[in-house]
Amino acid sequence: MYFPYFRGRQYELIALRELASENLLGNRIIPVVEPVKLSSTLVKTIKIYLKENKPIAVIHNPSVGSFRSDMNNTEKDSYKKEFMSLFKEDNIIKSHIINDDSQEQLSELENQGIEKNELLVINNNRDSLKVYEDEFNNVDPRYVLIPDERAFLRKVKNNRVLLVDKFEKQIRNSDYKHITDEFFSEDHLYFKEEGFEGFADYSIIGDFYLESGFAPYAVAFHIVYFASDKSLRVKHFVSDSNEDIKNPAKKFYEAVEKLAHWYQTESIETTLGLDTLLKHYENETYPGLGSVKKLSIMHHLELIGKYLAGEI
Repeated sequence: MYFPYFRGRQYELIALRELASENLLGNRIIPVVEPVKLSSTLVKTIKIYLKENKPIAVIHNPSVGSFRSDMNNTEKDSYKKEFMSLFKEDNIIKSHIINDDSQEQLSELENQGIEKNELLVINNNRDSLKVYEDEFNNVDPRYVLIPDERAFLRKVKNNRVLLVDKFEKQIRNSDYKHITDEFFSEDHLYFKEEGFEGFADYSIIGDFYLESGFAPYAVAFHIVYFASDKSLRVKHFVSDSNEDIKNPAKKFYEAVEKLAHWYQTESIETTLGLDTLLKHYENETYPGLGSVKKLSIMHHLELIGKYLAGEI
């Protein structure tokens, strides 16, 4: 099983929504969403997963963003009521980040009728391992996402999922021009023999979270692909006119032109996300930077879904 972990930004949620709507996610992928904001996009995404009978894991105690304060904002009462109603549905895998307040937060879930063995747990803080041991000393969560570290492997014996940030994020987008192609992951090849129920990562976004975006000097996007040994690699496509923040459409076209040329010379598995990026090149259209990230995510997840289904 693959558990792609997202912080619930708008373009990430729309990527997940479109994949589910088009039935392109596969049956071996469970997205994990840490909501950073209580929004109509979050509610709509959860609704689509329920409509399509697809599982999705939703974290009730996010560690970043404004979601928790949004839940106490009376101006968002309509979203709150809808979210709370949807959260109770069976296809929503209730999820929890282990932290210093876990005892109280898990008690609140139990008061809502949500048992600990139903939970997907994110247990990636070394200082919170004792909290995990105390709370789950006689019951195993449904899944436990842990890093590849000996301390966690010693303490978590069952239902464990390997969570590793595979994306080597650069300081500036233009820095990817110096690393155009690099190794991404081979966890999909070895997770079972290493004693894991599944593997998880942060797709081509990475674990780093920034509350608000900014206009970049360079446009860069990242396309994963399978090498001949079935390991995953990532190709970086970067604009050339990177002296200022003007004309992002031109910058996008410079980068996507490189993608088109690469695609024509390599045998790369096609996906809806990749096809859409190539159509923007053919039509000379600019979808916006959020959509570019959305399409890159869609490509990654559809590709992994095909691999897990034995289609690659």
